[in-house]
Amino acid sequence: MGRKAAFHTLGCKVNSYETEAMQQLLEEAGYEIVPFQEGADVYIINTCSVTNVADRKSRQMLHRARKMNPAAVVAAVGCYVQAAAEKLEQDEAVDLVIGNNRKNDLPAILEAYFSGRGGRREVIDIACAREYEPLSIRRVSDHTRAFIKIQDGCNQFCSYCIIPYTRGRIRSRRPEEVAEEAERLAAAGYREIVLTGIHLSSYGADWTDREENLLRLIRRLDGIRGISRIRLGSLEPRIITPEFAAALAELETICPHFHLSLQSGCDATLQRMNRHYTTAEYGERCAILREAFANPALTTDVIVGFPGETEEEFEETRQFLERIHFYEMHVFKYSRRAGTRAARMEGQIPEEVKTVRSEILLKLDQELSAAYRAQFLNREGELLLEEPEEIGGKRYMTGYTGQYVRGAVPFEEGLNNQTVTGVFTGFLSRDILLLNR
Repeated sequence: MGRKAAFHTLGCKVNSYETEAMQQLLEEAGYEIVPFQEGADVYIINTCSVTNVADRKSRQMLHRARKMNPAAVVAAVGCYVQAAAEKLEQDEAVDLVIGNNRKNDLPAILEAYFSGRGGRREVIDIACAREYEPLSIRRVSDHTRAFIKIQDGCNQFCSYCIIPYTRGRIRSRRPEEVAEEAERLAAAGYREIVLTGIHLSSYGADWTDREENLLRLIRRLDGIRGISRIRLGSLEPRIITPEFAAALAELETICPHFHLSLQSGCDATLQRMNRHYTTAEYGERCAILREAFANPALTTDVIVGFPGETEEEFEETRQFLERIHFYEMHVFKYSRRAGTRAARMEGQIPEEVKTVRSEILLKLDQELSAAYRAQFLNREGELLLEEPEEIGGKRYMTGYTGQYVRGAVPFEEGLNNQTVTGVFTGFLSRDILLLNR
């Protein structure tokens, strides 16, 4: 065929996984995958629509692709398509509009378009989708860690979030398919897998004919030869029970690194967000993990400036975050998203107030992260080494602990993708520990 295709991905890890899968599908169809620059015959932009800013960035990348090669085929794919298909159909920069649950059909859609048999729009009613889209990968750009998508869709309908409308209801991937992909990746040399999805905790909840859940899947993957680490993506706090945590702690492959979505440390704000837990319940889940694991890394997401958030409510959040003592916090300023209930709420917070609150929490994040990393000093640890890096004029191999704390050892040939143990004796930089073997 001889055509060249270029990809650009916006948004989450699920989008990144799906881009890898689409690239490999096009390679199998005879396309050459090239960098996102001038010279491609086809430009595929895997869009994001989580915020109005994400929508704008998606449009910008589509128009950038058109300018790079006016004769190329420009395809908008994914979440922004689901949110704005009609608008994109009217955009002269866009040739193809491909929604979610149609990414697996990309080669056939392009073939039909080039032959004159296809239309511009390939979008389904995502709310009616009940089957998991059969996407998979054989390799990833990372040399040691591979993401595996096991679930799509969300049924939570948080008041600020458009995702249930762009991704549809929960759909789980068959466990045997997940295991087959993990086995392929292990055989290709990947030592660590990361389970990801739109709402990971709901895995298996859409099946009424079988007793599948996230824990059963993890146990199945734990036995795969060559996989030394299993890391979990973002979890809802309610999945953390004493039984769940104890079962995970029995598995040697599980990384003691848990990202529990929070969004606010104030109960009144959580209620307006339509989050289905209280701060007390969230705190209990953190305590359960700390009981089951020795010094686990707990990370989270926080939104500041949600509609109606008073200074007192923000201070409640700040104090709660300090009390839980997270390893890392991803702090976001609330972004008004058209089509969500929160966008219509009264009490929208001025941007300058959001900025001040964000800076306060980012400073707290730096303090808490530094304190957590410091706990590793003069203790034994293990790194899965990933890549060489020059630090302070010297060469090192850097990698991560199971807690996702970054560390390094002096460079030696042959250390890539190897696990090394030793004692952490100091810091090479603010966030890189030195491991003495």
